[in-house]
Amino acid sequence: MPHLDLPSFYRRYIDCLNARDLDRLGEFVHADVEYNGNRIGLPSYRAMLQGNYHDMPDLRFQIRLPVADAATVACRLHFDCRPVGRFLDLEVAGRRVSFSENVFYQFEDGRIRTVWSLIDKAAIAEQLAHTA
Repeated sequence: MPHLDLPSFYRRYIDCLNARDLDRLGEFVHADVEYNGNRIGLPSYRAMLQGNYHDMPDLRFQIRLPVADAATVACRLHFDCRPVGRFLDLEVAGRRVSFSENVFYQFEDGRIRTVWSLIDKAAIAEQLAHTA
């Protein structure tokens, strides 16, 4: 397999997500993608993103602290959005929240094969407690 410029590839993937161009998702994500230890496959990964867009109409992925080696990208993603109802089992109901997601991607055959994600739910809960 030729060398893949993972930082550039990852930025194109995030651009695809921000453009909501999920018809191109297979260019970036492996058909047998795993998410947090579960093999969910590309159709379920796409459905998860569609659910995110539905629940957070103003969702935008902002890259912070990207780090890459030959087969892995780690990134802290930042979000500033208004989820429309419950989010991570918290009643957000349209209030603006800012939070981060720490995510690790492992690549296989030139596409994202494994995703490990952890969202800072405590930061969201704290913001909600101050805006109630």
